[in-house]
Amino acid sequence: MGGSQQLLLAHTHRHTQNMGTKNIAISDEAYQRLKALKKPGESFTEVIERMTRSRGVLDLAGILSPPQADRVEGRVRELREESSRRLKRTAGGLG
Repeated sequence: MGGSQQLLLAHTHRHTQNMGTKNIAISDEAYQRLKALKKPGESFTEVIERMTRSRGVLDLAGILSPPQADRVEGRVRELREESSRRLKRTAGGLG
């Protein structure tokens, strides 16, 4: 292969369910990354669905360590207090 040409190793996965079959080709690197995300007993389709679904706030539970959570909570409290003071100053000038 020439200097700027790149070898693309394609992995094909055929998925059949109620919605039919789709074939996709991905690079070997993408396949290895997807495979590394795969949990025991999980299909590649399930990995893709898990990684691309809309996330709710409960998916964030446990993402921060207790000290990190305390720092975030403290900063949120400071911002709320600052916002409240600014709102009071603004409202006070209207009366």
